[in-house]
Amino acid sequence: MGEHLLLDLYGVAPVLLRDAQALEAALREAAAALGATILHAHLHRFDSLRVGASAGEQGGVTGVLLLAESHLSIHTWPEHGFAAIDAFMCGTGTTHGARAVFERALAPERVDVRVAQRGCAPA
Repeated sequence: MGEHLLLDLYGVAPVLLRDAQALEAALREAAAALGATILHAHLHRFDSLRVGASAGEQGGVTGVLLLAESHLSIHTWPEHGFAAIDAFMCGTGTTHGARAVFERALAPERVDVRVAQRGCAPA
């Protein structure tokens, strides 16, 4: 059915992980890099849930682009400098172009990458 890229980004500046507009721009840039068709975008910025957080401190962001080919999503934890990103492309599309976009936008210290072929039953 398709390729599913999972990126775990560590050591990202918290300010980048709280910026819903910049994260949406990165998601849209990744979709363009994949040649994907965006059907809908939704991002939500959370108020901080961290114990000891100051009043009004921003929390992380969860966002998704619904694609004709599947989806792109991001979940961020600024207090840990961490972002979890998924790129799933059905059909013959590859997800590799998304990685460079997110690494450039978020400048992580470390990236863990997993790629899975989904819906491809063994012969």
